[in-house]
Amino acid sequence: MNDEAPTTPTTPTAPIAPTAPLRFDTKIAVLLREDLETWQRLNVTAFLVSGLGTALPEVIGEPYEDADGVGYLSMFRQPVLVFEGTKETLTAAHARVLSRSLPRAVFTSDLFATGNDGDNRAAVRAVPTAGLDVVGLAVYGPRNAVDKVLKGARMHP
Repeated sequence: MNDEAPTTPTTPTAPIAPTAPLRFDTKIAVLLREDLETWQRLNVTAFLVSGLGTALPEVIGEPYEDADGVGYLSMFRQPVLVFEGTKETLTAAHARVLSRSLPRAVFTSDLFATGNDGDNRAAVRAVPTAGLDVVGLAVYGPRNAVDKVLKGARMHP
């Protein structure tokens, strides 16, 4: 006679989705100048977030894998919020992000005329901080600090 308790077969289950949205105490945000063309907005956003991902490993999650075991690259562990604003909004946000010493990436209008990484860096290096024509800015940090940097901006439509 078997004294062990009967066992029931188990089947793998999918992870249970949280019932409430996960709220991060940090924020990843991109601020774009409102007068950019659609292709420019996409290009600037891609360049800006790549800067955050390479410099801040804590913003990157684990690699992905599908049910067949095919692997995919890691991505940000939290949403990226995209905002837009006027040239003046970008100038003020740039000054605020610098004064708060938050991790940031910048994209200036001069970069639309360059075609490679070396020329991009040279174009930014050639202009004093106060003279940069900022068309895009990415920032990461505590939510409240990022919100203060983005004051005056609105969510991208």
